[in-house]
Amino acid sequence: MEDQEMQLKVRRVSDKFTESMYVLANEPSVALYRLQEHVRRSLPELVQHKTDMQSWEEQSQGAIYSVEYACSAVRSMANSSMYFKNIDSLLRQAISMKEQISSSQGRRKRTMDQSMSRDAGEKHNSGM
Repeated sequence: MEDQEMQLKVRRVSDKFTESMYVLANEPSVALYRLQEHVRRSLPELVQHKTDMQSWEEQSQGAIYSVEYACSAVRSMANSSMYFKNIDSLLRQAISMKEQISSSQGRRKRTMDQSMSRDAGEKHNSGM
């Protein structure tokens, strides 16, 4: 009886040991299967996210270029204040010269009108 009991206990231990070895031997395969399953499910979504990110990066690079170009234009405008002051000075000089020319032409015209009217009056008086 003791022999049968011992054989039963040995059989249980060996069955448990065999089952444990089977689980341990197949565990990496199950893990790899689960990993493959996860990759197969999530990879299309990850690829879509990657393409979206690349598109956004291209758009961002374009926007950054535009902003940098605009900043450079603003900086160059700020540095051109010296040129605008020079233009302002030249315009003021031109206006002043135009006023001087206009006033001298006005005086000359008045002088010529007066001399013409004197000549006309003298001719009119002498012809009569």
